[in-house]
Amino acid sequence: MTIKVGDEFPQVQLKYIPFNKENPDACTSPQVLDTKKDFAGKKVAVIGVPGAFSPTCSVQHLPAYVSKINEIKAKGVDLVVCVSGNDFFVMSAWGKDEGVKDGIIMAGDANGELGRATGLTLDLSKMAMGSVRLTRFLVIVDNGKVTHLSVEPDPTDVTVTGADNLLAAL
Repeated sequence: MTIKVGDEFPQVQLKYIPFNKENPDACTSPQVLDTKKDFAGKKVAVIGVPGAFSPTCSVQHLPAYVSKINEIKAKGVDLVVCVSGNDFFVMSAWGKDEGVKDGIIMAGDANGELGRATGLTLDLSKMAMGSVRLTRFLVIVDNGKVTHLSVEPDPTDVTVTGADNLLAAL
């Protein structure tokens, strides 16, 4: 079953490598992002993408969030989390490649826990990317509740889940 506006955002534990300001190239120990604990009392934008380094994700989707992160935070968003079915090391490398720094948490859902809990998945086995991947989505979570949900009708495009869509929804 797919989550919807008004639902509690499901509790899962995602992992990520925090950005290190003193040594941006460092690969530090992974941290846990608990969606129940770490989203409590906060407004959070969760951006789901099918795959790190993929063309649509790297050219159309993530760069707009990177360039508009200050506008997004100025509108009251406490955390921006980009999550994919990749592992946290790949997500960290992709974030470094895209110049994310500390504005966006680049989290991995390699075991598919968030995908299963939200129902926001797609089968990309025909593209040799796995049978259970996150689809392209945008969720706004306010103090644990889903207040906005957009899912791309075509996950190879960015029409309803981009940074401008987030800004308009806030």
